[in-house]
Amino acid sequence: MTPRVVVAGSANMDLVGLAERLPRPGETVLGDDFVMIPGGKGANQAIAAARAGGKTAFLGAIGSDAFGVTLNARLDASGVDMSRVRTSYGSSGVAVIMVDRAGENSILVSPGANRSFTGLTDDETATIAAADVLLCQQEIPLETVFAALRAGRAGGTRTILNAAPARDLPAGLLDEVDLLVVNETEAHEITGGAVGGDVMAALLALVPRVVLTLSGAGSRYADRDGADAHVPAFRVEVADTTAAGDAFTGALAVAWGEGRDILDAIRWANAAGAACVRKVGASSALPTRDEIESIYHAA
Repeated sequence: MTPRVVVAGSANMDLVGLAERLPRPGETVLGDDFVMIPGGKGANQAIAAARAGGKTAFLGAIGSDAFGVTLNARLDASGVDMSRVRTSYGSSGVAVIMVDRAGENSILVSPGANRSFTGLTDDETATIAAADVLLCQQEIPLETVFAALRAGRAGGTRTILNAAPARDLPAGLLDEVDLLVVNETEAHEITGGAVGGDVMAALLALVPRVVLTLSGAGSRYADRDGADAHVPAFRVEVADTTAAGDAFTGALAVAWGEGRDILDAIRWANAAGAACVRKVGASSALPTRDEIESIYHAA
């Protein structure tokens, strides 16, 4: 089965500087290299889902500038259906990313056209309702995230929210989420400071299923049926962690949409994250299905 995945989210041009270390506040550091790579959490996860084998459509907004042309071309070339993407007069979203030689990063995002993605059309709502899985993040207006999740729930589409970046959520939004994907910082923000063994219980009071990503330690899954399991990471040489979370989440949407057992879907998504961190960049580092499979089956 080839799952139909809809990603409603952001598209940014990533301006990536590589250096020996990240600069401290007020400091200038001489860099090693600079590249421009199409990215944005929504676009990255759409590309990740398409490369992982999902029939993927992207809903979002790009600018009328040269960055917008490049963003559209990159997603289209990656197999993402771009027929419903809006073009907003002005600048596209931009992310300024600094990466050190250990693969750690620091990111500043200017939303640009992503701010204009408001008020879902009837066609966008129907596209969500016809999908197997809807995947949202939080780099677009939260009222649009809320509307997309409601459309998914109303249409019987499985809904996934990657609650990144961490933001204050409007009341009721999490009621529309089937599966929440968060890292430890985002979990802390959503629960108001719960830590340790309390964090999963606090999250499960809000949503029926949770995946807590733990960077190099893998992932933890829990649900209201009593499941609570750690899914270990795959060990690879790390070049850049920038898009690892997007590779993971896009692959998870595909694997869950294929009908895999959720723990196996998470393990497969961990393999996607591992394949991604071996390369520098965002969309350029997102792995193909064959690359994911090679790590998944090698362990």
